[in-house]
Amino acid sequence: MSVDRKPASVAGTPVPAPISRLIQLRYTVSQPVFAAFLAGGAAGAVSRTVVSPLERLKILFQIQSVGREEYKMSVGKGLAKMWRDEGWRGFMRGNGTNCVRIVPYSAVQFGSYNFYKRFVEPSPGADLSPLRRLICGGAAGITSVTFTYPLDIVRTRLSIQSASFAALSDASRKKLPGMWGTMVTMYKTEGGFFALYRGILPTVAGVAPYVGLNFMTYESVRKYFTPDGDKNPTAVRKLAAGAVSGAVAQTCTYPFDVLRRRFQINTMSGIGYQYKSIWDAIKVIVAQEGVKGLYKGIAPNLLKVAPSMASSWLSYEMTRDFFLSLRD
Repeated sequence: MSVDRKPASVAGTPVPAPISRLIQLRYTVSQPVFAAFLAGGAAGAVSRTVVSPLERLKILFQIQSVGREEYKMSVGKGLAKMWRDEGWRGFMRGNGTNCVRIVPYSAVQFGSYNFYKRFVEPSPGADLSPLRRLICGGAAGITSVTFTYPLDIVRTRLSIQSASFAALSDASRKKLPGMWGTMVTMYKTEGGFFALYRGILPTVAGVAPYVGLNFMTYESVRKYFTPDGDKNPTAVRKLAAGAVSGAVAQTCTYPFDVLRRRFQINTMSGIGYQYKSIWDAIKVIVAQEGVKGLYKGIAPNLLKVAPSMASSWLSYEMTRDFFLSLRD
């Protein structure tokens, strides 16, 4: 079936209602933007589950400061401590919320990127310049984070509330609220709707260039890895392109991620930082922890970014190609 063909009756021949609905569904999900939306959601769930232990360890590293150094150790020792303190559940703590967040986040990101591409393509289906990929990726990042930010801040709270930080009492760890309980508590006790968007400015400041760099680098490296005469690179080369793009984007924008985590727990009882603004947070972190304070947690982050982005891009392309094939 071609993209332009309508899925109702074909050549005037009546189509039974169930078959007609099935044809309509196939027609809908095979559209490029919708296929990218669905594939992006699947890619997000796969990539985050693969690296959940390293993602949580990164957050525990990021929120440390002077006087709060329970996780001041190597990545290996940090993972071992997490296992001793909390077992397998510690590795997966916050991953359920993260998947609930990342599926719509990744879906909106990939879908909106393909949507925005339509407005900057020199001609339909033409390759974009690196600058245009950067701009479309940045816009897609802002769109996705705006839609899903409350789930991100709740995920951060869930990731740290069971960790063995001295500032968190044993009583506060005995009965841990779930995703919705945490969200309701924040809404009621920390400022209502705006509490669920605390830290969004440094998040947007980091996410926009990160997503832009990620899309720009991946498509450029993917093109470089594609042999002459071929339309697509091999699966292994797609994995390599995803790993490279993730590492470049994360390294360039990592300080914004640290600021995001700090602001997300700014009012959390017992462990809040009480920063007044983004600039105040940067000054305090550099004064107390040095410039390296802006890169806390980057080791587990770089370790996770290769398998995370590699699996994300490969899952995305495989799922997208499946949905696009439904129009044939």
